[in-house]
Amino acid sequence: MIQPKYLQKNDTVAIVSTARKISLAEIQPAIELLKSWGLKVIVGETIGLEANQFAGNDAQRTSDFQRMLDNPTIKAIWCARGGYGTVRIVDGLDFTEFKKHPKWIVGYSDITVLHSQLHNLGYKTLHATMPLDIAKCSDESHISLKKALFGESLNYEIAASSANKMGKASGELIGGNLSILYSLLGSNASLKTDGKILFIEDLDEYLYHIDRMLMNLKRNGYFYNLNGLIIGGMTDMHDNTIPFGKNAKEIILDIVAEYNFPVVFNFPTGHLNDNRALIFGRKIELNVNENETEISIFE
Repeated sequence: MIQPKYLQKNDTVAIVSTARKISLAEIQPAIELLKSWGLKVIVGETIGLEANQFAGNDAQRTSDFQRMLDNPTIKAIWCARGGYGTVRIVDGLDFTEFKKHPKWIVGYSDITVLHSQLHNLGYKTLHATMPLDIAKCSDESHISLKKALFGESLNYEIAASSANKMGKASGELIGGNLSILYSLLGSNASLKTDGKILFIEDLDEYLYHIDRMLMNLKRNGYFYNLNGLIIGGMTDMHDNTIPFGKNAKEIILDIVAEYNFPVVFNFPTGHLNDNRALIFGRKIELNVNENETEISIFE
């Protein structure tokens, strides 16, 4: 996997929206954070644009992101927020200039579209908090983002969960938002999971639909040769009037019960105030024991 260069002081970061609309005021805390790290900021034309839910129409969002991809002085593109809309523009993007001067693509949720597309092109990306969240997310979210961008060591130790499946595993880290991964099945952005470690998270879904999405991933071979599974926030789940009968953890454990890879719950990443950075495409080592989970992230 090809890794973009780590950032240095005076490097430039672009902030754009590939999905839902967002105002300049809403990203101001993120601009100030980047400046406090010694970085320069370019604000994309999509910030402040509005086309119903979207940050401008498809052509405007495509053009704005393309301009940042093609500019060799921009070292990272930080997607301002998620929502929905990235899949509407991804096929219109040309990565020719990006391949000459790779840069970090940063975000989560709907940005899983870009993570997956770029993984299949052979590039590492950064799953991390976004400008919309900066004012409310944890210090650890800020710190881990900075460490990832500037090339500092990024390892995690988290408390054990009684639901975890014990074991050790290593492999390239891939994944993102479960709903997006599900929606990409059958496309050129669908991920190959053999020998890898999969991370998933989601927000505001019905429990039966979590089961449906995971069953589809299973039927598409996602878990067959997987080395490990990390579960982030499964936030604000809903149930029907007639209960589904299982919570999100129970659904996941039921669907992967026949496999022997380790499973980690409650990793602090996703639609959470504590949203720690993960580098997709990076080899990691997973050690799940009864006391804690250790995740070591290698170069």
